[in-house]
Amino acid sequence: MALTNNDILKKLRVALKLRDDDIVTILGLVDFRISKSELGAFFRREDHPKYVECGDQILRNFLNGLVIHLRGPMPEKEKTKAQKKSNN
Repeated sequence: MALTNNDILKKLRVALKLRDDDIVTILGLVDFRISKSELGAFFRREDHPKYVECGDQILRNFLNGLVIHLRGPMPEKEKTKAQKKSNN
């Protein structure tokens, strides 16, 4: 049986000991807004009436936000720095 996006999100939440507030904050790092109640729907059982399937976009944004959360923001590229120096 293949893992769903919901399963991956659940496993990452448990492995990294993240709470709902942490996940909302991580998604905020990539300008993706979600409420705690919307997030809770992803962690319900599949037969629950309020269960919502986690889409690729949400998982992708969470993973991108997680990179920023764990590593910090990406440094500026060298080309951008060189352009800024020439403008000064």
